[in-house]
Amino acid sequence: MHPNLRLHPTLLLLLAALPLSVAAQTHKPSTPEFTFKVIHAYPHDPQAFTQGLLYHDGFLYEGTGLHGRSSLRKVRLETGEVLQKIDLPEEFFGEGIAFHKNEIIQLTWLSHTGFVYDAAEFHLLRQFSYQGEGWGLATGAPGTSELFLSDGTPEIRVLDANTLAEKRRFTVRDGGKTIDQLNELEFVEGELFANIWQTDKIARINPQTGKVLGWIDLKGLLSPMYNLEPGEVLNGIAYDPIHKRLFVTGKLWPNLFEIRPIPKPSK
Repeated sequence: MHPNLRLHPTLLLLLAALPLSVAAQTHKPSTPEFTFKVIHAYPHDPQAFTQGLLYHDGFLYEGTGLHGRSSLRKVRLETGEVLQKIDLPEEFFGEGIAFHKNEIIQLTWLSHTGFVYDAAEFHLLRQFSYQGEGWGLATGAPGTSELFLSDGTPEIRVLDANTLAEKRRFTVRDGGKTIDQLNELEFVEGELFANIWQTDKIARINPQTGKVLGWIDLKGLLSPMYNLEPGEVLNGIAYDPIHKRLFVTGKLWPNLFEIRPIPKPSK
């Protein structure tokens, strides 16, 4: 510095702090990202417009949508064979499903109506009502008697699984950004996994705070040989907690995949 150049003390303090501020921005931690490894590919009914998916006692259970084609199904994982099925009345567009005790709960899209079935026989036990749209549904951690419900907004509703009354809700955020289009849900090892509608992404969410803990990018999962229509998007997450297997599929997809998330390499 030139001996005759004098800087105001306040300016000196600002200059001293500048490199630290720049460094902090440069090394700002980002949300962890994951790619995937396919462990196994299974057949999946290409006529099933998958809206809900779960794994229970060795079988897949699937809720399908579209008016006149909505159903609840029990499916053999290894072959894709539909072992049991009940169709919804034509006016209902089926959505997410969840297990609770010996019952299966199924949402509908715009009808504000849900159905509760006997899990063994698929007998309809009762109906229930809720406000807003119904998208995804998932059973919470064992022993909590909670259900998580998505409606396409950034908010997740938490229901009492016994009464189906809303207990609380939280907003899903990645940093300061709210995340909407939350679709099919699954509770996986203490986290809530959510398909993001019309994307190849799954958000890993803290079920208490709504903070996004990570992103799984499933781009390229289904072979490009299948010319998918715009609505035939990734949707459907199921988890086998005994054998730690994660399953995913899509609407009208010919395959269901067991995958393993793998951290993306650092850039």
